[in-house]
Amino acid sequence: MQVGDSVRGLVELTRPANAVAAGVLAIVGGVVALDAPSTADGVAILTASATTALATGGGMAINDYFDREIDRTNDPDRPIPRGAVTPRAALAFSGVLFLGAVGLALTLPTLAIAIAAVNLVALVAYTELFKGLPGVGNALVSYLVGSAFLFGGAAVGNPTASAVLAALGALSTFAREVIKDVEDVAGDRQEGLRTLPIAVGERRSLWVAAVALGIAVAASPAPYLLETFGVAYLVVVVPADVVMSYAAYRSFDDATAGQSLLKYGMFLAVVAFLVGRATLLV
Repeated sequence: MQVGDSVRGLVELTRPANAVAAGVLAIVGGVVALDAPSTADGVAILTASATTALATGGGMAINDYFDREIDRTNDPDRPIPRGAVTPRAALAFSGVLFLGAVGLALTLPTLAIAIAAVNLVALVAYTELFKGLPGVGNALVSYLVGSAFLFGGAAVGNPTASAVLAALGALSTFAREVIKDVEDVAGDRQEGLRTLPIAVGERRSLWVAAVALGIAVAASPAPYLLETFGVAYLVVVVPADVVMSYAAYRSFDDATAGQSLLKYGMFLAVVAFLVGRATLLV
């Protein structure tokens, strides 16, 4: 085994695109929560982002460790089954990433430390305890996405400002995860997985996703109604709501198109929060 292959394999274990994306969510949560930007706030936001990215990478690596036997059949190109990384090295690497995340998190406010602690436990327990439970794995992933926004807000000492974004992010992510499971139901059934659509049926699962999205859409005007953000936020969030509502409707006919549309709606919603905060800081 060459050193270059091993290093590349370790990087692949973290699923770097996912880790970086998680770090960006923490940045968004921190920016949305800013009252008066300062150097200290900037450092705190970057620390929260790095913490989130390291923890996510560690979670991905330990997920590969636990799934190594399944991956030999279902995903043989992953680093462990193809021999680029040994199971012991993957476990040790995940531990190093988690330790790095803990070290950074301890420099942040108490609430941020508490959120980081809960998330680290969730990331470690996901594969062994929750991944195989219909709907529970979806809910945990959704919580982790939402909590990344909240973590960014907590890092600058203002979690309340990012709480609505965290809740909407979690609800939208849950809906997208369920719709994606409907899209993948044939392959998942062949692999013996117990996703929500397999357990309760595709149409019922789509209704669950639609209800989650409906709650998110109904709650989205809250920052404007509570006068947290001005009309600029509303101008952007309304199109996001339209796209997400249509995505839920479209999913009943085409889950692939529905979850793709939902991704764009979620992106617009995040932009709405950034625009809402930016107009207050100008």
